[in-house]
Amino acid sequence: MMEEPNKGDEVVLNIESLSGDGKTVARQDGMVFFVEGAVPGDTVRARVFKLKKNFGEARALEVLTPSLLRTEPRCKHFGICGGCKWQNLSYDAQLRFKRQHVVDAFVRIGGFENPDVQPVIGADDPYFYRNKMEFTFSNSRWLTEEEMLRKDEIKQEVALGLHVPQRWDKLVNVEECWLQSELSAAIVNAVREIARGWNLSVYSTETHEGYLRHLIIREGKRTGEVMVNLVTTNDWPEAMQNLTKLLLKHYPEITTIVNNITTRKAMVAFGEQEKVYHGPGYIREQLGNRTFHISANSFFQTNTLQAERLYNIAKQFAQLTPKDVVYDLYSGTGTIAIFLSDAVERVIGIEVVESSIRDAERNAELNRISNCYFLQGDLKDRLTKDIDWLHEHPKPTVVVADPPRNGMHEKVVERIIALSPGRIVYVSCNPSTQARDAKLLSKGGYRLQIIQPVDMFPHTDHIESVALLTR
Repeated sequence: MMEEPNKGDEVVLNIESLSGDGKTVARQDGMVFFVEGAVPGDTVRARVFKLKKNFGEARALEVLTPSLLRTEPRCKHFGICGGCKWQNLSYDAQLRFKRQHVVDAFVRIGGFENPDVQPVIGADDPYFYRNKMEFTFSNSRWLTEEEMLRKDEIKQEVALGLHVPQRWDKLVNVEECWLQSELSAAIVNAVREIARGWNLSVYSTETHEGYLRHLIIREGKRTGEVMVNLVTTNDWPEAMQNLTKLLLKHYPEITTIVNNITTRKAMVAFGEQEKVYHGPGYIREQLGNRTFHISANSFFQTNTLQAERLYNIAKQFAQLTPKDVVYDLYSGTGTIAIFLSDAVERVIGIEVVESSIRDAERNAELNRISNCYFLQGDLKDRLTKDIDWLHEHPKPTVVVADPPRNGMHEKVVERIIALSPGRIVYVSCNPSTQARDAKLLSKGGYRLQIIQPVDMFPHTDHIESVALLTR
């Protein structure tokens, strides 16, 4: 029996599994440790940095015996940057652990015995899959150990990259990234060099002064269209015109350049005002045989190819017929509604964000779809109090729900049960809240049939899953 560890102690741990948040789990003498920087199957020497009564948190210092599941991370920023925590874990192992995470949620939280969780549908290429990346400007970059050991003074200069996990004041100056595309990484490096060369100021959350805030790059993976969106504090047409000329000279693949301007104090990557400096101000993307306009601030699934698979699963689970009436809850910019529309009588989408409703209507028009109806409002109110619209549309035979991470409000679940659709297709990015809501639906007379996880975000701990419940 080992002595109880203290904060700052070094311990040798055998890593057993992954926790749901990208850390690994080890157990020792009744104590659970959540360990950063390790892989299941490793034996590591780790330093304890947090201690509670029955669990601790530790950081791996040295791998004593490497796991067979280990793989060499491709990115030079791995371990500092928070973009992809699992690049050192083989992709097959990632998929197995993600499936287990879904199973555990439905057993422990949902109370389901032996839920039918299918093997995870993985990405064909677990690199360069994102169609959108958001980078931040800073004067405060993360220093490497090598730099900190050097005696000479570190020059302060514009940094552009991604935040170090749990450190909103520090930034990894991203010079390469395996998540979006090689073109995207080249644009990031070019914009950083231009900002340094022109000595442009960076916005500070302390003084609330400075020009540069964010750089967002969006790409149509099916169409090849590319958007560069610079978020700044003020309107400076001359700087934007010169930047546009320079970027287009080196990267003619860019199809649109926009400037979002915001005076908000918070570091959010969208503006109150938008100016287009090149192209139409949006890009197009395709899902199946449908085309979508994506403007700078509109939501769109981040992994185009896997979103297509996700929606195909939803369509297959819904077992649609030409007489079906689908209610698409939390409908966003209408992607699911539009994707399902050709197989049913009509789809009614409900969404709280007004700009998303406008995008959804525009996307329906773009695809010449006339059987999608989009309603704006809080779903809870739209299904309980503000219900005039229910007289205009038939009751649903199918309900599709794709709620945010915190799942569905209890009153929304109650109303779905009262509407009594034959099939409920629940798309989720959080197995814990999906399992909780599935439990409520099962108490209301629905049977959980099957769950299909889809890996939208390789090298991260996120997993999407589609569940089918029938009355």
